[in-house]
Amino acid sequence: MRYARLTDQQGGNCLTAKDYKKILIATDGSENADTAVLSGIDVAKKLGAKVYAVCVVPIHPSSSMPIGSRMMQWEVPFQVMMDEAKKAVERVADACSSCDVEVETVVLEGHPAEEIIKYAEENKIDLIVMGSLGKTGLTRLLLGSVAEEVVRHSKVDVMISR
Repeated sequence: MRYARLTDQQGGNCLTAKDYKKILIATDGSENADTAVLSGIDVAKKLGAKVYAVCVVPIHPSSSMPIGSRMMQWEVPFQVMMDEAKKAVERVADACSSCDVEVETVVLEGHPAEEIIKYAEENKIDLIVMGSLGKTGLTRLLLGSVAEEVVRHSKVDVMISR
């Protein structure tokens, strides 16, 4: 891995960082994700990296039910989630464009943590940037945290923004 020097506002070198050239910014369109988006774009701009704006739409088990099944009602909310995912990555793209950062948008389907990790590895991403909801207690126990799962299982560096 190559390294790059970041500079402070006065132009002096203040630290050495990995030379990230491909940064995946995971978003779900939430306010919390927006904080991570801004952090990721800032890093990308400083390092001259390309951003990959990624949103993962979870696939509900009923999506594979036969046509005519009562469970086919899932199609409507799934399409709404797909539309929201497209809007979320386009917001990242707009933010990147206004900062002169190269960006590619990606909408995936599946388990969010698994898809983020898989995409990062398959596309030789250098850094994953994502927000953390800071779930605690019963909610975290029952639902888990996508950010936590990515941190635990990714072979790629991960930056969590709060």
